[in-house]
Amino acid sequence: MSRLAKKPIIIPEKTEVTITGSTVKVKGPLGELSRTFPNVAAITMSDKEMNVALTSTNRDDKPMLGTIVAHIKNMIAGVNQAYEKKLLIEGVGYKADIKGADLHMALGFSHPVILPVPEGLKVATEKGSITISGINKELVGAFAAKVRSWKEPEPYKGKGIRYSDEIIRRKQGKKSA
Repeated sequence: MSRLAKKPIIIPEKTEVTITGSTVKVKGPLGELSRTFPNVAAITMSDKEMNVALTSTNRDDKPMLGTIVAHIKNMIAGVNQAYEKKLLIEGVGYKADIKGADLHMALGFSHPVILPVPEGLKVATEKGSITISGINKELVGAFAAKVRSWKEPEPYKGKGIRYSDEIIRRKQGKKSA
């Protein structure tokens, strides 16, 4: 059994959780999230606590228990405090701007890179940085990874898009004789 599932999930104040079948809806001060889980676990609620227990005896379903608990905890945390990823842009002429609902980036290509911002996310740009925030942890991380994938940092000069807490290991350049 998962270590996460052994402990009850505490529901904070100002947060409502509704369980209908295998769908969990979490409503908080920042918004509302819902997710449907596979029918391998029974999700029960009492007062301000939730418990997740395995209903299936299939061995392949055991790992899903910890995943379900982690998703529920992320949903509860997201509706109370938004998740945020900060990306840094390094390189001459590399820049990013928000125009309408699109993120426009100049990354050294012959054309600008235009990415539509997914619904539910807020993207802010400053000189040399992009901040992505939202209540859905998966959506924030996936969009940040998509933005980063357009120009990953290279190891010689560090040019590209990187996470703010990411450390790029630099390589030594070619030596002249």
